[in-house]
Amino acid sequence: MKYTIIAVGRWKSGPERDLFEHFSLRLSPPIELLEVEERRKLSVDELKNKEATLLLSAVPRGASIVALDGGGTMLSSCDLAKRIGNWRDQGVREIAWLIGGSNGLGDGVIARANLRLSLGLQTWPHLMVRAMVGEQLFRSQCILSGHPYHRE
Repeated sequence: MKYTIIAVGRWKSGPERDLFEHFSLRLSPPIELLEVEERRKLSVDELKNKEATLLLSAVPRGASIVALDGGGTMLSSCDLAKRIGNWRDQGVREIAWLIGGSNGLGDGVIARANLRLSLGLQTWPHLMVRAMVGEQLFRSQCILSGHPYHRE
């Protein structure tokens, strides 16, 4: 299974990136990270819509879409692994994980998502979400393969 994280905004070197790369490189193939950004000054609604267009245009053809959204479904690590395993068993070859900007995801992304996933009730920095998704993807791979990394 191939994973692509498509995120609004750019990041530089730092501990969040190091943590993301730590987990990404433990997956085979590693997670691909694509970053999109709108630099024009737009209203909040216009910006969310433009970011939605940029995010969706970067989704690989045929990929299932997971929208990281605070209003989405909260899944345990085991339930997320089961969902990924079900997609894999149904022939899905790639999953795109979409992370919006500071104003959230536009309606277009929510409408196209195969899964709206919440990482909990707390608010997380967007750069940290990349690392958290990377870790959960590695954990899911371990759960599906029976590796002892995950303990309940």
